[in-house]
Amino acid sequence: MAAIKISSKVEQAEWQALQELARESHQTISGLLTEAIGDYVRRRRLRPHVLDHLEASMAENEELGRRLAE
Repeated sequence: MAAIKISSKVEQAEWQALQELARESHQTISGLLTEAIGDYVRRRRLRPHVLDHLEASMAENEELGRRLAE
């Protein structure tokens, strides 16, 4: 996949922590940022899907929930 160049601003403390992590893990900052963005996107996309299943399960088991609450 082709890489694209982005520009952004971050707090100095977070930038320094990212640089330190890159050194410690022998990775590039670009690699860490790519991984972090991918993780963020997966979490954000998963959440609505999980919530839909949770709501369906709660509706399906509403009577059981009432009994357990007693």
